[in-house]
Amino acid sequence: MHLKRPFIAAMLLAACGAAVSHIPVLAADTSGAVVTNAPAAPFELERDANAMLKAFDVPGMAIAIVKDGQVVAAKGFGVRKLGDPAPVTGKTLFEIASNSKAFTAAALAQLVDEGKLAWDDPVTKHLPEFRMYDPYVTQEMTVRDLLVHRSGLGLGAGDLLWWPTTTFSTDEIIHRLRYVKPATSFRASYAYDNLLYIVAGRIIAQKTGKSWGEAMQARILGPLGMTGTTTSVAAMWQSPDHAAPHSRINDRISVVKPMPVENAIGAVGINTNAEDFAKWMNALLAGGTAGETRLFSAAQARELWTPQTPVKIVEPKPPLAATRANFNSYGLGFYVRDYRGRKLVMHGGALQGFYSRVMMLPDEKLGVAIFTNAENGASMAALGWRIIDHYLGVTPTDWIGIYAAQQQQNHRDELARQAKATAARAAGSKPSLPRTAYDGEYSDPWYGSAIIRHEGKKQIFSFTRTPDLTGEMEHYQHDTFIVRWKERNFNADAYVTFALNPDGSIERMKMAAISTETDFSYDFHDLAFTPVKAKAAAK
Repeated sequence: MHLKRPFIAAMLLAACGAAVSHIPVLAADTSGAVVTNAPAAPFELERDANAMLKAFDVPGMAIAIVKDGQVVAAKGFGVRKLGDPAPVTGKTLFEIASNSKAFTAAALAQLVDEGKLAWDDPVTKHLPEFRMYDPYVTQEMTVRDLLVHRSGLGLGAGDLLWWPTTTFSTDEIIHRLRYVKPATSFRASYAYDNLLYIVAGRIIAQKTGKSWGEAMQARILGPLGMTGTTTSVAAMWQSPDHAAPHSRINDRISVVKPMPVENAIGAVGINTNAEDFAKWMNALLAGGTAGETRLFSAAQARELWTPQTPVKIVEPKPPLAATRANFNSYGLGFYVRDYRGRKLVMHGGALQGFYSRVMMLPDEKLGVAIFTNAENGASMAALGWRIIDHYLGVTPTDWIGIYAAQQQQNHRDELARQAKATAARAAGSKPSLPRTAYDGEYSDPWYGSAIIRHEGKKQIFSFTRTPDLTGEMEHYQHDTFIVRWKERNFNADAYVTFALNPDGSIERMKMAAISTETDFSYDFHDLAFTPVKAKAAAK
């Protein structure tokens, strides 16, 4: 998500056992004192959940806990929307973003059971129009490859085609995949992506004769009795019991507008509540069954949780040493790693104003899901480990205090980095050209066009297919500018740098996020813009 959004940036590091921090919190300790993993008070759900909300400045959350086939908890804490006393309940709907990938994987498993496809079928067998940048990869890419993040695409490559809300259709996104250059060799290494799950969603629609959402309802949600769950943000907002998205703007948590992503539903389309999700976790932990209902075979249940792609282990800082993974991998729609000697199956999700985290220990028949209406991965990591430790019977650790302190330190480090960069810039430098000379249309091979124009004395940068990626440009140094987006909750302001030809005309334009806390789905660095006028003149 973008981790700060889709998709899941926060969860990528958590899956590796590392600390996660994207959004600063003000309620936590800011003294800089070292927090150790000293024993804490025994876990108590009500107390610890409310402590998490306070420590990380999260308005509300829902928690589902299942154990040995029983629902231990499916309830809410806090409020659905700041300024409104309506509480979060077990029926309150949240966007769960990339935790939707498991549903896409499960639907494909059903199709494998039915003989309608095989995991190692070429994608082109089912979508003849499918193309990647490299013809060899197009030919060799399998259905399995769509799910396991080893395609050769870079981290979050192409996410700007759907995030923030764009006007591209699903078919346009899939078509434009052929223009996204790979970052590594095919199947050489892990890099999380969203676009290939959009392709997987299209295969489900093609093989079932239904839309992705209709297939989810008929094949998974309906059979499990997940009656509150929706497959579109629009349907979620029609429910009387839904959470509102919140982001941090100018160091204050604020309600923000929803960002529908209907063109990316195969990757991020499920919106659900704690009561419904408990049913999903119990079915997964039971090998794909719920009572007399079997969603998919035991063989496919094993396949979903079998490691497919190794994921590099990031060493956690000392206070988080107990969270270290000894092995880490991606399966089919799930991360598969270990925790305290047990197999742990997990995933995370992030979209505008919503984060989610799912953790399951198959051998313990234990599942924990946490949904929040704010963008804070550390909060869910802290509470998740706290709950799991309780059921494993280990000495309690103050994960909430540890993560809160580390998140504050990470944010201080980022502020220091930005201050150092600002101090080092050539403040007295000027652009090589008059400001109006940078105006015009620029084109990137896979995204399309962006326009720079003057509105009075302001110079405005706009992505033509992403209405909310519009902002004012200010000079930074030399031929580098900064664009500050009008949507301040994006936390994605970017450098815009121009390179000139010998005759002084503009050759190209590159972009890069300013902050290391910007979610990877803002993949500005992958864009290679050239002036449209220059192309026309060359012809």
